[in-house]
Amino acid sequence: MAGPIASPRIGVVGTANVDLVVRCRRLARPGETVLGDDVVSLSGGKGANQAAAAARLGAHVWLMASLGDDARGEWLLEVLRGHGVHDDYVRRSARPTGTAFITVDDRGENQIVVSSGANADLDLADVDLGLFDVVLAQMEIPTLVLNDAARRSRHFILNVAPAAPVEPDTFTRCAVVIANEVEAESFDLSTLKHCVVTMGAGGAVHYANGREVARAAALKIDPVDTVGAGDVFCAAYAVMWARGSSAQEALSYAVTAGSLAIMALGAQGALPTDEEVTTWLARA
Repeated sequence: MAGPIASPRIGVVGTANVDLVVRCRRLARPGETVLGDDVVSLSGGKGANQAAAAARLGAHVWLMASLGDDARGEWLLEVLRGHGVHDDYVRRSARPTGTAFITVDDRGENQIVVSSGANADLDLADVDLGLFDVVLAQMEIPTLVLNDAARRSRHFILNVAPAAPVEPDTFTRCAVVIANEVEAESFDLSTLKHCVVTMGAGGAVHYANGREVARAAALKIDPVDTVGAGDVFCAAYAVMWARGSSAQEALSYAVTAGSLAIMALGAQGALPTDEEVTTWLARA
């Protein structure tokens, strides 16, 4: 694990989208139409979500992403800057800014359809990934970009969401792999140095070469919106890993941060601060 760093430098490679969110009483079944509330525009995309969350938790964060050269892209940049994210490596594309169409029901469950747009043009050729204590990435980015990031990063954390095949060489280069229960079924935990498996309301478990080394329970909170909770978890874990925390400390911190993220609408609507997370941990 990395040495202790109070405010680590984290590079986040990923997507940035405008989330068009509508709340409804229940989610529609295939072929069904349901009525919803007014549409709300929110900032999202796994890369942007994780970058914003890590910055709120006290890290120095740079997002590597591609936005459209349009009004939505400019708006997303302003939101990210407001969270404290550095945008030196955010590039602009002729394609429209990525957009996610999200419905959320009364229980906080959701359905999401994403139009990638400018995200497909992400390129890291001019970025020195060795500048970062940790590079955090997800599976929404092009495969070539993902593999390149894994090769050139000093410490690479991969969130295998959404589920997709990962090249064996990329897996072996990961300091930590983060997956939910379904995603973790697609690979052998014993082959990974460190794998964190999230279980929603059931908390999370940390495995080292397939052996359980830490477990943490989620907070008992009635969810407003579960969109983005996993992204906050990943950001929090990456921050704690870079700070040199133990597996148990990192897991408890990340589970608590992810739990607090479900208390407001939108993937970036309830990003907790380091102080808020540590306060909840002290209560526990």
